[in-house]
Formats: sequence, structure tokens, C-alpha cells
Amino acid sequence: MFEIWETGEPPRRITEAGSLEIALEKIDTMCRLRHDQAVAHVGQPHEHYRFEIRDPLGRALARLTYAPDTTREYQSVVVEELRGDGSAPS
Repeated sequence: MFEIWETGEPPRRITEAGSLEIALEKIDTMCRLRHDQAVAHVGQPHEHYRFEIRDPLGRALARLTYAPDTTREYQSVVVEELRGDGSAPS
């Protein structure tokens, strides 16, 4: 079991995932959401967002800092090599 956290101030637990692949997909979804919010000027704008995937003991296994680039369409933050099987999200 993995936990996904947004580690801004204050840090908040977003959700959990049963596998690392699903955890990566959930972080990608959160980054897409932050990008869409920035494009639409919704909510409190931030220069960047920080996410972590944590193991069941609360140790950070992966960290990502994401800065929305509103001058272009969203591009996945998860490269194929991280997915393990080379597949891209649909």
C-alpha cells in the first residue's frame, strides 16, 4: 500500500494506491488537475506543487515538484520508464 501526499503547507494526504504504478497515475492526475486549475485561474495559484509517494511506514519513496506551464497543453509528468511496462495512460 502506498500513500500519496501533497507536501505543501499544510501537507495533506490525498489518497492511497495498491501499487506503485497506480500511485504514479494518481500523481499524474493531480498534476493535470493543478494544470487545468492554473489555466482556468481557479483557486489559489502556486508557482509549484510538491507530491510524495510514501510506503506504509511513512517513508518517502518518490518526490515530484510540478510547476504548471499554462502556455501549452498538459504533458504527463510520468515518463514511460517509470511505468515499468512502457505503456502510456489512456
